[in-house]
Amino acid sequence: MKVMIVEDEMLLAMELESEVEMAGHQVTGLAMNSEQARREMETGRPDFAFVDIHLQDGPTGIDVGRNLAKMGIPYVFVSGNIKKIPADFAGALGAIEKPYTMNGMKNALTYISSIVAGDESAEPPASLVLADDVMAGKKYA
Repeated sequence: MKVMIVEDEMLLAMELESEVEMAGHQVTGLAMNSEQARREMETGRPDFAFVDIHLQDGPTGIDVGRNLAKMGIPYVFVSGNIKKIPADFAGALGAIEKPYTMNGMKNALTYISSIVAGDESAEPPASLVLADDVMAGKKYA
């Protein structure tokens, strides 16, 4: 799976890139702001993306997410404050809250890989808040 990472904290972006690659996937690009993300979407055409809400140019991750959704590219938000995600999740599959554990991210990536590959039978990990569940009114601890 080709994965784009949209994250303005370079250390977190590099850590996530390492996790993605160790899981056997390819990182098509790293973006730290909405303009870089736009270019990466056009040139790298990822199969999936991780998107932080607050980037170098402000809280533009939601706009990046909406653009990904318009292009039919599935993604999840990775954010320290998932309460800032709009009620419709801006087309995201879900969200992973920072700080996350590497094991939690690995489990989420395994689940996401299954979903992107068309296997809807996989069980979502606790580290991933699914948009469908939030919109259906399910509560999370």
